[in-house]
Amino acid sequence: MSVFATGLNNPRGLKFGPDGFLYVAEGGIGGSNSTIGQCVQVVPPVGPYTGSDTNARVSRIVNGIPVPVGDPLPSSQTAPPPSFVSGVGDIAFIGDTLYALLAGAGCSHGVPTVPNEVIRLNDDGSWTQIADLSAFLAANPVQNPDPDDFEPDGTWYSMIEVRGDLYAVEPNHQEIDRISPTTGEVSRVVDVSASYPPPTNKNRAWVGPTALAYHGNFFFGNLGPFPIEPGTQQVRKLTPSGQFKTWATGLTTVLGLAFDDRDRLYVLESMTNPGLPDPSQAGSGKIVRIDPSGAQTVVASGLSFPTAMTIGPDGALYVSNIGLGAPPLGLGQVLRITVP
Repeated sequence: MSVFATGLNNPRGLKFGPDGFLYVAEGGIGGSNSTIGQCVQVVPPVGPYTGSDTNARVSRIVNGIPVPVGDPLPSSQTAPPPSFVSGVGDIAFIGDTLYALLAGAGCSHGVPTVPNEVIRLNDDGSWTQIADLSAFLAANPVQNPDPDDFEPDGTWYSMIEVRGDLYAVEPNHQEIDRISPTTGEVSRVVDVSASYPPPTNKNRAWVGPTALAYHGNFFFGNLGPFPIEPGTQQVRKLTPSGQFKTWATGLTTVLGLAFDDRDRLYVLESMTNPGLPDPSQAGSGKIVRIDPSGAQTVVASGLSFPTAMTIGPDGALYVSNIGLGAPPLGLGQVLRITVP
């Protein structure tokens, strides 16, 4: 394990570009703008949020240093204490074109001028809206939303490209959606909430899909409710028609998935101690490899609030580390991890 990059603010999704550089979505540093009285707010203790139009970014890693790509992007934070920051949730390439998934925007996050959306990052540094995800959520409610933890604009997390389309995961509403990069049309692949009863007092049936990968079929991992109960999360296999079934069990707070060229799945566990996401969880993050036989092996441990993972062209794992709950001091890292 080695440090590949430093100086990041709440790093999230990461992908290697066609130019060979690693690109990282950053949650940013939040903001102070409040929209109380302007729109529906996220209820306490998570909300109300405060935000900024310009405190997140997408960065290219050059010699271990993040170099911003294009204009700054919205960032927001939950109510203290502590404050958790959202900004750019993930990125994906289609050919040479870079797309970003905004997770910290929208009026309920203190950013009334920009919705949560999928955007295209242009060569001149500007960006263009592809799909308004905040509007899609409002017009297409899921079957069983959680009234005690409802995010009007969503908390979008993962995004991948498959056969020219983009697929994005929203954990709070519990859904996976398809986005056309050419028309901007959004369609729901699966409403995970429909398969479970309405959550009551953080019912343990709440799934919270987070990480998404494609390997012949879609696979998604889940965060699960708090407080954390180790070993109660899963990886599920999802067909394009929206049917899913349990594929692996015994996991905890899954925030990243990646397949290697030997059909082995690497699962990123952000926090593995029982309890809440507080400082006691620092160093409890792990990576578990699941072989085609189903055997599970811990291949890395000692990670602190890792948030995303990808496999590089060199076969190593690249992990966004110190990606949750960090102060805005550039403490976020990307780790490079070689595995047997």
